[in-house]
Amino acid sequence: MRLYLTALKPTDSVTDGFLPAARALGCEVTILTDRPERHPSAVLCDVRDPRALIDTIEHLGRPDAIFSNSDHLQTETALAAAYFGLPGKDWRACAAAKNKFLMRRGLKEAGVEQVFSVRLGPLDPVPARVPYPVVLKPREGVASEDVMLVDGDLERAVAEVRRRRPGEALVVEEYLEGPLRTLETLGDADGTRVLGGFETTLGALPYFVEERLDWAPADDSHEHVLAALRALGVGFGACHTEYVVTAGGPRIVEVNYRVIGDHCDFLLGDLLGVPVFEWILGVHLGARVPAPPETSRFGTAVSVVADRAGVIKDAPGHESVTIGDVRLWHRPLRAVGEVVTLTRTNRDYLGVIRAVGPGRERVAAAVEEYRVARPWVVE
Repeated sequence: MRLYLTALKPTDSVTDGFLPAARALGCEVTILTDRPERHPSAVLCDVRDPRALIDTIEHLGRPDAIFSNSDHLQTETALAAAYFGLPGKDWRACAAAKNKFLMRRGLKEAGVEQVFSVRLGPLDPVPARVPYPVVLKPREGVASEDVMLVDGDLERAVAEVRRRRPGEALVVEEYLEGPLRTLETLGDADGTRVLGGFETTLGALPYFVEERLDWAPADDSHEHVLAALRALGVGFGACHTEYVVTAGGPRIVEVNYRVIGDHCDFLLGDLLGVPVFEWILGVHLGARVPAPPETSRFGTAVSVVADRAGVIKDAPGHESVTIGDVRLWHRPLRAVGEVVTLTRTNRDYLGVIRAVGPGRERVAAAVEEYRVARPWVVE
């Protein structure tokens, strides 16, 4: 079987997740990317252009699957898969999920939920009246970059972001107050299955840095989220949806039409005891999603976030340890000697700790013990 994987920069999800999964499934993998020097077995291609993707794939050899885990390449990859008549996501759903303005408009028109939202093009005037507090964000942003809570003087905040992102469209949205949750789904030709979900702990406002994700049991809010996904045409393949449980019920924050990141994809597999990456690739090869097993285990992913600028003087390495009955993994994202500049985004992550054990208290205690014994030192 021949699998084409489209990518931009290398990620752990692809390098340590999808590539080993593809080999386990017996696939011959070709990575198509605009950065071939950074990937194994890669071919140079303008992956942001579906016409170039189609042309390159036809030249290299007919595919059995075309797949991407990149936030930025879902629409293009879906169009290429559709051209070759392969299982894949609906490109319209990919476009609506990536574009936060289209996502809000789609949910409103479907009658699923109404959240105040205004799109600001690069030259559009800033609205004089908005229901403060509001959240300002790039229309197609990632990693919480340039996402901020604004409690007044929106014009000043917009000008600040526009200086960093000239020519880009922004979105101003109603602030959704309440616990932040995620829903992780995987769909095939027969429908969508829920794999699980997490509770998200954010850093201090006005920024939205995700600091910790804890495994969370299913609740009634899942039905609303699934209805929202259906309204957007999202179902096939992996999807990571973030939502807030407000006083008026669940409300969607964003739909990321790919598997959850920041090592929570690996955590998902650890918790369920299943080959998650193989399951995801499998549906693109025409397989059906097995029934996800129930789990009594608890898991967490804790991001080690820089709290100061400086130079990294000491740090734990890439390692796996067992503390009592808790299995813990640490993945450094920066190296000793690097200079840290605070951005107040997910780019401030120094490392990620994921842990799985029999319960919340034991897992939390193991993570704390590890962090005390193996600290990151920035001076």
